[in-house]
Amino acid sequence: MDEDTRTSDRLPAGAAPYLRIADILRGEILDGHLAIGQRIPSQAELEERFQVSRPTVQRALTKLREQGFIDNRRGRPAEVLPWRERGGAAAPVATEEPERAFASLATHLAAAFERAHVTIDAFSLTAETLNSALTTQIQRVLRGEVHPKSLHVRLLLPSPSARLAIPRLVADPADERPLRRLYQLVHGQTITLRSAFNGLRDTGRDIELSIGIRTVPVTPLHKLYLINQTTALYGLYRVVERPVRLTDGEFAEIYDVLGIDATLFPYRADPMRPETFDSRYVAEAYAWFESLWTTIAEPLTDLG
Repeated sequence: MDEDTRTSDRLPAGAAPYLRIADILRGEILDGHLAIGQRIPSQAELEERFQVSRPTVQRALTKLREQGFIDNRRGRPAEVLPWRERGGAAAPVATEEPERAFASLATHLAAAFERAHVTIDAFSLTAETLNSALTTQIQRVLRGEVHPKSLHVRLLLPSPSARLAIPRLVADPADERPLRRLYQLVHGQTITLRSAFNGLRDTGRDIELSIGIRTVPVTPLHKLYLINQTTALYGLYRVVERPVRLTDGEFAEIYDVLGIDATLFPYRADPMRPETFDSRYVAEAYAWFESLWTTIAEPLTDLG
């Protein structure tokens, strides 16, 4: 059987399967699920878990060894190395490169859904990237590939009552049609998200579920995803000029952002070293999100 065919249903599309496997295992090492000195699962167990061939597993392990996370030399079981001491550094995030938003979020959510409990907090202009990446993971749950015991999602979006800076018509900034178009898109995205949750709830699986969507009267110029209280993905929106079809069917040039193509920069908290740069960033990002959620954010009512 062709390897790509075997892995396409198990791992998110984008990078090669061995890179996805390496990323998931690296996440388990960084958050302490695989402790320093602990033996990692055997190659046979990893083949079964990810439904891939032995060469794919071996390439993933080689990648982790090259990054200094494991020792998998021939003749001895692979085990987790003291990566916190690597080169005197305490910022393992250096092993992760910034990626396009969908690919990056899909990778980190794939790793998160391997855990028993999943929490996702997101702040963005729309729900497009989150909707696409999260729906993929919910499908994995429905197929019985992963078995989280809980899934809690909170999403912050701009308020429909706010006069946003973007999107707007290039020729007439006062024209409200680009904003109406935005809110129609977001309305459809939030319906899809809630439908995915309802579909999961209707299966009767023993999983604790919640999804909350609130709005704030600000124009998001960045997007932020917070995963399992250990990972922060941060990206800046870049304003572009592009033609779109407006709500009345007319094509016009607008100033807009393409969030799904934004570059996300990953930060991972080290629970054993809260003083590191990444740990402090993740903690501050969570505090920032919580401050909005509990003060000026209002429950989503109607984006139609």
